[in-house]
Amino acid sequence: MSRARAVLQALQEQLDGGMPFERFMQEALYNPDFGYYTKTIRTVGRAGDFSTLATLGDSLANFIAHWISQHPIRDIIEIGPGNGALAEKVLKRLGWWRRLGRRYHLVDVDGPLRGEQDKRLRKFRVRRHPGMREALQATAGRALIFSNELPDAFPCRVFEKTESGWKELWVRFQHATVEEFLKEAPLPDSEAFQHPLPLGQRVEIHQSYCGWLQSWASEWRSGSLLTIDYGETLPALYHRRPRGTLRGYAHHQTLEGESIYRAPGQIDLTADVNFSDLEAWGKSLGWGTLRHTPLDQLLPADCHWQTREAAKAFRALEQKMG
Repeated sequence: MSRARAVLQALQEQLDGGMPFERFMQEALYNPDFGYYTKTIRTVGRAGDFSTLATLGDSLANFIAHWISQHPIRDIIEIGPGNGALAEKVLKRLGWWRRLGRRYHLVDVDGPLRGEQDKRLRKFRVRRHPGMREALQATAGRALIFSNELPDAFPCRVFEKTESGWKELWVRFQHATVEEFLKEAPLPDSEAFQHPLPLGQRVEIHQSYCGWLQSWASEWRSGSLLTIDYGETLPALYHRRPRGTLRGYAHHQTLEGESIYRAPGQIDLTADVNFSDLEAWGKSLGWGTLRHTPLDQLLPADCHWQTREAAKAFRALEQKMG
């Protein structure tokens, strides 16, 4: 038995013989001993398990640099910079003159990608912070904030619609097998439960991301938040996807169903982002929506066709405080 499975089986004994899927995903991605993002991941792109939009060319960085240049705010905060590729491209695109007088902040947890990030950004002046509260305190609460493929990396809760209502997905590890089962649970705040979805439909709720937003929102005084990720609004998000969008990636292979459980900590787990939720959660925090659109419509006209095709699966949500 692997170290990861041993830990998970010991954990489920403390949790009534199983665990909510969200807890499994939390351990699989962020357990300090075996988590994918804390221990396993070494690079992003062709040599890694998956590619991000930032690794496909310069178009995304060019768009973000242009977005930054349209605002007079001095401080820029990038959340979850990964291997630093996007930050490097954005800073280069801004050029020394537009970088003058601005401060670039990174909010990131320490992990295997930090060394690659350091190499890419050693020529630039950047400040690192362990969390958003610290970053916003360093900017007096006035900042442009952006992220690329961040919400999808947060553990999600999974619910299935049954004849007796919505129930939460739990998992139970038994020797070499894993069992999924459903349990009654209070429903989180999500637009998904307001739509007439069919019986058997599974939905993913990034409640942990909502809680994370709430943890630092009081420190943000003014500026804009640009969130870029793959996903959709409701009800289009689950069109022809009765089992939801949950999946894993390993060596650029997509894993679904029981295969996502086969090697905890060795597989990247993700689910598409419900942008209807992101907009509603921001509104509850007092943020206004400036724009919300498919990303491919915002990229430069000379964008490479491969990047534009990939961007069709992404959305860009810009919200404003103050």
